[in-house]
Amino acid sequence: MDHQDSLDENSPAFDLTDKDRENLARRDEGFEPHTWGNLQAIIANNDLESLRRWPSDLKRYLKWTRETKAAYGTITDYICHERLHWQPLPTTAPNEGPTFRVQDPTPFRDSRDYKIMYNDWPYGMTPDITHIVVWMKTRFEVEPVVGDLIPKSRQLIEDFVQHTFIARLQPQGNAEDRVMWFRNWTGLQSVRGMDHIHILVRNVPQEIMDEWTGGRTPLP
Repeated sequence: MDHQDSLDENSPAFDLTDKDRENLARRDEGFEPHTWGNLQAIIANNDLESLRRWPSDLKRYLKWTRETKAAYGTITDYICHERLHWQPLPTTAPNEGPTFRVQDPTPFRDSRDYKIMYNDWPYGMTPDITHIVVWMKTRFEVEPVVGDLIPKSRQLIEDFVQHTFIARLQPQGNAEDRVMWFRNWTGLQSVRGMDHIHILVRNVPQEIMDEWTGGRTPLP
């Protein structure tokens, strides 16, 4: 491990879980990617701390995060300006994350208030699984202790996932078992201050992925 790897591990640009730290000591050859069944169990048990990236990806992510923060100030600023091309309102409070002019304050009610994109830094999963993110201009209501979703917010997301993803896959069959979602509570988020949900899909044709993402591609 060179000096930069050690610096990234000892002074990470975002909070590392215990499993992240274990992963940093591994090689990709010894890593077992998440399977669909494994992800179902993790999400059902809200055991989101168990989600892991490939060791090589985690090291690259730490390096990229450090460099991006140095260049843009925060990862949120980078995503707003370079990936989403959203302009925060000037009244945004620095410690509360960006706020935006929205078409409708209710999440998902207007498609101009969210954007579906590939996750640039997905978790380590088997090749049949694709990881996408829905970025929000609006905010979800959460409980105040750990920042987890309240039931009303969870239902809004469930309805959106059903309408946008599951219904689109219905003609191909087995749609309910090809889509999952989760939202990291605040302590696990590497991009804080701007709400987003994670969508996992499997065996989805590229043309449907292009429909959902507007043809946008992940970082190389």
